[in-house]
Order: sequence, then C-alpha cells, then structure tokens
Amino acid sequence: MSSSSTTKVSLKLLIDTKNNKVLFAEASKSVIDFLFNLLCLPIGTVVKLLGTNGMVGSLGNLYQSVESLNQSYMLPDQSKDVLLNPKAQCSSADISGFLTHNDDKDDTEEGNIFYMCPHRCRYEISYDPSVLGTCRHYMTNEVSCMGNKNVAEKNDFSNIKSGFVKDVVTFMVMDDLVIQPMSTISCITLLNKFNVKDIGALQEKNVDMGMDEGIKLLKASLQSKMVLTSVFLEKELDLQEIV
Repeated sequence: MSSSSTTKVSLKLLIDTKNNKVLFAEASKSVIDFLFNLLCLPIGTVVKLLGTNGMVGSLGNLYQSVESLNQSYMLPDQSKDVLLNPKAQCSSADISGFLTHNDDKDDTEEGNIFYMCPHRCRYEISYDPSVLGTCRHYMTNEVSCMGNKNVAEKNDFSNIKSGFVKDVVTFMVMDDLVIQPMSTISCITLLNKFNVKDIGALQEKNVDMGMDEGIKLLKASLQSKMVLTSVFLEKELDLQEIV
C-alpha cells in the first residue's frame, strides 16, 4: 500500500450549515464501487490499514499477537504473512494505491506457479518457495501447473475488477452510508425527512477522496452513524454517535 497515492475521486456534499452536518452526497460509480469494495476486505487488512491502536475492541490485540508470535510455532506450510497481509478479493481501481493491491501479478497467472522440495520428497507443493516441507527442506524447485484454473473463478475475478455498479447512474450516499439511486423525487423526500425549514442554510461542497480520506472513512464506518460528517467536516465523534 503506497502512501504517495495521488489519484482521487470526487463527490458532492449537501451540508446543513446550521447543524454542521452532511445530509447526503451525490456520488458516481467510482465512489460507490469504492464503498462496496470495503465489504470485500479481510479483517486482517482492516486492522493493518487502521493500525492496532485505531481499532475498537480487541482485534488489534489479536493482530499484534500474530506479529509477535515466533514463526517456529506455525505449521511448516503456513506463514504469518497470510494473516498479517491477507489478499483482498479486489481493490479500488479508482484510488491509486488504496487498500490492498494483490501485488503486480494477476492472481490467475500467479496461481499456476508452484514449488517443490528439490528431492521431490512426498511430492508436496507450495505457492511460496520459502516454505519448509515436512522433510525439512525448502520448497525451492519451481514447477508449473499444466492447465487453467476454474473458468468460473476467472470470470468472477474479472467481473469484480470492473467494479460493481453501472456507470450511467448517479447515487445518493447518506451520512450513515445508506446508498440509493438519485432522483429529484428522492431529494425532495429526504429534505422533508430531515425537516429542512431554511433552504438558504443548505450548502453544496465538492470534495475529493483519496487514500487518506478513504482510511478515515473506513474507520468512521466502524464507529459512527455520521460517517461523511466526521470525515469531510472534521467533526469529532461523540459517544452518542458510536454504534
């Protein structure tokens, strides 16, 4: 994960300036794909992104326990890296460097390379050449898998890489991340729902979301019902707002 990410996506906020609160945001496909992408993240990735001190609850302690555990306590064919740096099913293509990119190689290609003990002991194979076999030799002998991985698996991966929602629709994102297609009627209905009396108190604001904002949004989504407000208006979370 690179901290030098410069690629960002934009969304338009409708702000109630009297209450210093985001009512909702107008968002494109790229923003919605990013938000839906959060549901694909392994828990280990979430902890790594937020940092162990930024986690609510005890998952941070669990992550630190794996970090501190000597590799000698792990099974010979297992690595701590699987838990500490898990691969996400997909990553955000619109925010460069955000979340987990599964290396530069495509998983469908990488999965065809295996490794064996040079002596072919027990004919065990591994994806990782640094793994010790049960014979206590490293699996350094590269072998190839003749044939392709399951076609359905490839199709699922390629579909995810292109995102989740259609590009021709504009969406509304509520402060609590409820998402729905946008329309004039839905906007009017929401203004009535929020009991907006003074239209003049409403303000539109265009904001950019990159890696920093994305991590803040991920953290806020685990703690608050006022996600957009806390991220883009820099409002401190109150205890009443914590889920």
